[in-house]
Amino acid sequence: DLTKTRLQIQGEISGDGAIGARRGMVGTAVGIVQEEGVACLYQGLQPALIRHIVYTGSRMSIYELFREHILQREADGSFPVWKASVGGLCAGALGQLIASPTDLIKVQLQMEGRRKLEGKPPRVKGALDAFNKIVAESGVKGLYRGVIPNVQRAALVNMGDLCTYDTAKQNLLRHTDLQDNYVTHSLASGCSGLVAATFGTPADVVKTRIMNQPTKNGKGLLYSGSMDCLIKTATKEGVMALYKGFIPIWLRMAPWSLTFWLSYEKIRQLAGTNSF
Repeated sequence: DLTKTRLQIQGEISGDGAIGARRGMVGTAVGIVQEEGVACLYQGLQPALIRHIVYTGSRMSIYELFREHILQREADGSFPVWKASVGGLCAGALGQLIASPTDLIKVQLQMEGRRKLEGKPPRVKGALDAFNKIVAESGVKGLYRGVIPNVQRAALVNMGDLCTYDTAKQNLLRHTDLQDNYVTHSLASGCSGLVAATFGTPADVVKTRIMNQPTKNGKGLLYSGSMDCLIKTATKEGVMALYKGFIPIWLRMAPWSLTFWLSYEKIRQLAGTNSF
């Protein structure tokens, strides 16, 4: 996650007109270890964990609410792709709307190591310090800087993740001899991780850049909004710049998706409820 964030900032012109050195995924990870230390690979871990508790709990609850009560399954028990897509979009957007402040704090903490190497003064000392400084400078609304691309990214990721997992799993059970067990769950999660990374990377790049940009009086100095960031990034660095960090995003999302879905299905089984 940290490597992905650093890659997405590469090529961006900073407030003083400088452009950081360009590295690939491995070069970025190795550079962080050599220049900042192994521990710096886990910068932003605390807000990342808090974010996932809030975000994942919200998105899963909201998706099932849509599937079982709002959009509802078909008479044969199936859940069409279009309904799963709408449910995933809404679940991701609402879940991220709730958890967005923790994502902002995480991104700022993850960029502190690079600022130190560039000879810039640290912006924050920790998660609580980041929270206090953001509120002091911009008020509570400052915690929602970048919320629009953040929500957009989460909506796309969850349309890919939840819809793909739900649809792939049901099709595997209906059209193969596989049982509702870890094999089916693993195959479905593998599909969902790849689709989620493909859908969400461009919005993730925009989100990261908006959240990391310097501000003055609560206003960003590099981008006026998500569309401005999208256009400037594509114009100055090329359209493929919107897929910066795709490999580490997928390498992060694939094992995360596998771990999450296997754990989630097992917890549901132990709790005595139906399989997802």
